[in-house]
Amino acid sequence: VQLQASGGGLVQAGGSLTLSCVASGTIISISAMSWYRRAPGKQRESVAFINSDGSTTNYAESVKGRFTISRDNAKNTVYLRMNSLKPEDTAVYYCHANVLSGPSPRMNGYWGQGTLVTVSS
Repeated sequence: VQLQASGGGLVQAGGSLTLSCVASGTIISISAMSWYRRAPGKQRESVAFINSDGSTTNYAESVKGRFTISRDNAKNTVYLRMNSLKPEDTAVYYCHANVLSGPSPRMNGYWGQGTLVTVSS
């Protein structure tokens, strides 16, 4: 199983970006999916969470009201829509998914490779 994140880039403060993360491989099902970020000189932090059917989402306080997590289970994809971006949102963003996969099915957690978001002031 691999997770491929994309959509990062350079944006001015107040702008918007949408990140995508596609899971591929011998996937039976995907349960929870999440986005994390690591800002320069800081530890990785949880940004947003979505459960298997999208009925439950959670956000870090710092992004509530600005970021929206969603998923398309038919495409094994999770999205992060980021609005009203601030310079302090600058970070490498990572996706994470709990995936049931393999010929002898097991649930494991997988990380994407990260995509850089830079917000200029």
